[in-house]
Amino acid sequence: MAYTPWTLKRKWQREIDDKVYTSFQRNLQVTPGMIKRLGLEKELEGHTGCVNCLEWNETGSLLASGSDDVQVIIWDPFRHRSLAVVRTGHQGNIFSVKFLPASNDRTIVTGAADCKICVHDLVAEETSRVFSCHAGRVKRIATAPNLPFVFWSAAEDGCIMQFDLRCPETNPSLPGNILINLNAHMGDYAEAKCLAVNPLRPELMAVGANDPYIRVYDRRMLSCRSMKLPGDPNNSRFPWDHPHLEPVEGEDYSLPEGCVQYFIAGHLPQKQSDYRKRYRTLASTYVTFSPTGQELLVNLGGEQIYLFDINSQRSSAALRYLPPTSQAATSHAKAACAQTNGYNVHRNGTTTNGITNGISRHSVFPPSSSTASSSSSDGGTGDGTAVQSIQPRERKRLRGEGSQMSLFVDRLKKLANDCFEREQYSQAIYLYNQALSLSLNMPILLANRAAAYMKRKWDGDMYAALRDCYEAMQLEPNHMKAHFRMARCLYELGWIQEAYDCLQVFKAKFPDYGNSQACSALDRDIKAAMFSRYDGDEDSRVEDTAGQRRRAAASEQEKKWQSEANDYVQRFCGHCNTTTDIKEANFFGSNGQYIVAGSDDGSFFIWEKKTTNIVQVLKGDDSIVNCLQPHPTSCLLATSGIDPVVRLWSPRPEDGSKNDREVMNSDDAASANQKRMNADPLEVMLLNMGYRITGFLDVDEDENSNENPTCRTT
Repeated sequence: MAYTPWTLKRKWQREIDDKVYTSFQRNLQVTPGMIKRLGLEKELEGHTGCVNCLEWNETGSLLASGSDDVQVIIWDPFRHRSLAVVRTGHQGNIFSVKFLPASNDRTIVTGAADCKICVHDLVAEETSRVFSCHAGRVKRIATAPNLPFVFWSAAEDGCIMQFDLRCPETNPSLPGNILINLNAHMGDYAEAKCLAVNPLRPELMAVGANDPYIRVYDRRMLSCRSMKLPGDPNNSRFPWDHPHLEPVEGEDYSLPEGCVQYFIAGHLPQKQSDYRKRYRTLASTYVTFSPTGQELLVNLGGEQIYLFDINSQRSSAALRYLPPTSQAATSHAKAACAQTNGYNVHRNGTTTNGITNGISRHSVFPPSSSTASSSSSDGGTGDGTAVQSIQPRERKRLRGEGSQMSLFVDRLKKLANDCFEREQYSQAIYLYNQALSLSLNMPILLANRAAAYMKRKWDGDMYAALRDCYEAMQLEPNHMKAHFRMARCLYELGWIQEAYDCLQVFKAKFPDYGNSQACSALDRDIKAAMFSRYDGDEDSRVEDTAGQRRRAAASEQEKKWQSEANDYVQRFCGHCNTTTDIKEANFFGSNGQYIVAGSDDGSFFIWEKKTTNIVQVLKGDDSIVNCLQPHPTSCLLATSGIDPVVRLWSPRPEDGSKNDREVMNSDDAASANQKRMNADPLEVMLLNMGYRITGFLDVDEDENSNENPTCRTT
């Protein structure tokens, strides 16, 4: 490994100052060079079924794996051998395994599809406790570093339960340890899919369910309640009903104000119906906190991976309040905005108090001015409006004398613009991401990246473009192209009234371009959509679907929390998560500088967190990669999936040998996954069975691609 002068200096400081060790280790545990050399170290064999969960102990000296074969194997990851095989006694697939903290690695807890939770003593080689209080499959177990006897479980009966091994067992048919009952808020079809406890603030607990919302609860404000297992002879429920516990008369399952914070990508509330039409379920398959405890990473099934900041309120991009332009608009905006914090209370696409689609009709526009100046140049990313020259202050920032960084950013922008002109939109976004990571205050980069998002059209791209347009207009209120693209994004996202208002302000601010071909075409599209929506209101009122009935069953508390949900900070694209509901996404590196996640195509992706760019794609399974657990202190990654093996990944020697596991063209892999995620369910099923669907992946086509699909060797 080639060390830079900075690295050598830090190594020397570490030798003479113990305080430097921690920061040295956190910065250099995982480096770009190590990521590029990451390769398969060893396959650990011993399971006979899919490996559904992996867990390191606190020091990283042991690795536990749980499988469909209802066994847990304890591995020595450095000697590549099995230390113990735990016959758990479960009668269903094991979905979660955890070492209990401060137990000297003596105790593990498992949760499985048989709705049971088992506590195992590895030294005594026995199962010490069995809890049968869930009515649905147990999907996740969570622990906290400083609570050695306490753990929590999330199950598909919609309940989060708290267990304390120091307490005597209660009546299993009437459990009194229900910390959160999602059914009381989401309706009878609530399912808890994933669970995580903040490592630095263990009072914070993140819960993912079978909807796109992420809930972060403060446990200090919660208390356990009782519920009863179904099975009462007088109960009229049928065996095929959704499994959930029954409420106990007299129990109050409402939660105190301020005990929970909701998070969601801002476009999803508006788009949920579109996803249902495509037979895609939006459900969180994994949540985890960053090493600093300040960020929350979510792998959203049927969509992308999102990063949220839990310490700051961030409303949807289209809902952030900017001062309106008239007295009438001011009074309207005051009614639609929170008291003094400058955020609209109607966030993320909810419809209340006459505000269509949850967006204040005057909240997306910057102050208009009769002396509006020309827009900055897009360098080749035009959309029908005239291209103007770069403004002097922008040129000065880009080409500042003696500023090598500005020159480098300028070069990245030119390369990205060239990729855009060649219709290589993913590569253009990659370069814009790099440039923006070096210079965040350049509206031209944001506006250009928005244009690339709008052309690429992956899931969530149009909303990402809207966010970029908004940020560009905050930096430069008279940025013409950002303003026009904002109107188009609002139209494409289905916020029709807001798109119309935005376009009217655009035409008033830039009258010279108000009659352009692009502007006139967008105006016609918006008006046609407004007429079509009005004409279809009568039909939409009588439509009655299971999804609508489920939403109608949501409590008033739930509706309020959803309306106040916070938007994401970053988004990571390229993988596909539609087939399994246990697919993980994790931080890689002690500072969380990389993001890793598996995919339905059998590969796993590594993103740089700062830029959100894909830096490595590796083939991790013959079918699907579900689990990825980084070692706590070393550059070592454990993965598993459909194959009955655990794979260990570490940096390969610098001997020039080829890495057979590396996917060379990450752009093609990411594009194929986006097509897979939006494919017909029958095609996806055939693909997962091993069939090649002609034209589906659109990669490596040959002259025989029109022949009938063939089955791969299994």
